[in-house]
Amino acid sequence: MKTVITFGTYDLLHIGHVRILQRSAALGDRLVVGVSCSDLNLSKKGRAPVYTTEDRMAIISALECVDEVFVEKSLEAKGEYIQKYGADVLVMGDDWEGRFDEFKSLCEVVYLPRTVGISTSKLIADISDINPDPESHS
Repeated sequence: MKTVITFGTYDLLHIGHVRILQRSAALGDRLVVGVSCSDLNLSKKGRAPVYTTEDRMAIISALECVDEVFVEKSLEAKGEYIQKYGADVLVMGDDWEGRFDEFKSLCEVVYLPRTVGISTSKLIADISDINPDPESHS
């Protein structure tokens, strides 16, 4: 059995998330997904996710292509997660190209292209532009 592992925040689930998870799953027999905890997301992106860690994990768990989900608590622990889950392949988006090559001694490292034109940050900005003051529409 070939295990694939990937990581992300997966806030405001969108088609880009679904596509990269489906393409990741197609590279093996089992897909394990590390969902970045809210504190980790705050430290790496400077903002808290819209959804809680538990809600994001439940959403990702519900996807047919995902076999197992866990909380990613540290960027520095990726090697430990790879070993713990017996991953044969680490998949990341191509915006991280080269940043995880250090794990090639543990498993194959694959960078998949992101879906052009969509990101959680763009969605949040678009939503904010549509309704900059949600209290004014109560």
